[in-house]
Amino acid sequence: MTDKPIQYDPSCMDDYDPNSMDANMAQQHILASVHAISATETVAIRQALHRVLAKPITANLNVPSHTNSAMDGYAINGQQIPQSGQQDFELVGTAWAGRPFTGTVATHQCVRIMTGAVMPDNTDSVVMQEHVRVSDTLITIDDKQKQGQNVRQAGEDIAIGDPVFTANHYLQPADIGLIASLGVAEVVVKRKLKVAFFSTGDELVSIGSQPKKGQIFDSNRYTLWSMLSAMGVEIIDLGVVRDTPEAVEQAFMDASQSADVVITSGGVSVGDADYVKSTLEKLGHVNFWKVAMKPGRPLAFGQINKAFFFGLPGNPVSVMVTFYIFVQAALEKMMGRNPRQRLRMQAKSLSKLRKRPGRVEYQRGYYEINAQGELQVSKTGAQGSGILRSMSEANCFIYLPMESGGTEQGDTVEIWPFESFF
Repeated sequence: MTDKPIQYDPSCMDDYDPNSMDANMAQQHILASVHAISATETVAIRQALHRVLAKPITANLNVPSHTNSAMDGYAINGQQIPQSGQQDFELVGTAWAGRPFTGTVATHQCVRIMTGAVMPDNTDSVVMQEHVRVSDTLITIDDKQKQGQNVRQAGEDIAIGDPVFTANHYLQPADIGLIASLGVAEVVVKRKLKVAFFSTGDELVSIGSQPKKGQIFDSNRYTLWSMLSAMGVEIIDLGVVRDTPEAVEQAFMDASQSADVVITSGGVSVGDADYVKSTLEKLGHVNFWKVAMKPGRPLAFGQINKAFFFGLPGNPVSVMVTFYIFVQAALEKMMGRNPRQRLRMQAKSLSKLRKRPGRVEYQRGYYEINAQGELQVSKTGAQGSGILRSMSEANCFIYLPMESGGTEQGDTVEIWPFESFF
């Protein structure tokens, strides 16, 4: 026995580690390293949701294709609206959606018209049916009407030749409907990004198995699957890999040969007693970083064969935070998607937030608007990196910068709504 003092190395529990990398620097390095895939394919628009356009779309027709009524009512020539008082119009026919009126509309005549029906020749205004007096074959209107009212012009939404979507646009539900309104049945998109992932550890079992003493269900794979599914990538789930050198090496080989990106959780901390780090060093070029953030300090990034690799921490909350902070934007770039800005807002904190300077923190919060119209946020209970419920009950990150020493109740904080990520 000696009296030599024990040397304490910085751990994930410490607030400051001089060897940790700035989180922004890590983000920039990752984004500068990855590149967009180039392969494309042609798909039907019903298969194009959450895909990235490879070619721009230009309008080949007007939407709407004809000037039409925005209301059920009566089509008239707006120049004949009375300057004062009232005016009678003779009813000479009906225009239905899909069945236009083909007759002639003379002075002080009108046509009964339905929503979406083509405006008859010599008419340019629609008087709502609730704003007329009807008597046999006559209607009476007053001077409160305006020329051009209640009419949708041809090309009002999109005109022929208009650029509709640029290449690299990520297709959302409204986009699919807009493309369909142009009569376009197929689009050229980037092929799906292939992402493989697996978990390692003899303590992990899949749902449906019976855990033995000391074993736990592997929740991280299901969390990763859900986050990846929301992005529209092709998912390759390789399951739970046993803690043997041969199994771990084979899993990395299989993943890197079949996917563009490989993601694992756990096995990237200093002192981990497993084969992940040694296998990565053997097969690829991978950097192991300690990032100045909480939760989620340990992070690995690099390449195995031609696949990019992300090694995320093992704790459930850390997996989600590091995915949204580092992985998601990189995957979007690889998909070819146009960069998007995450929403940042200021809110009044209803909670006292504990923190020491030395690293950024992404605490989990729930924001809402109070009776006075103010944006306010509360933390979602205990903030430990293993408490996944703190994410489940949250709708935002509360971002506390490096220099922050915590906040008091009533202070203004920056929040990052989950809508920007999910």
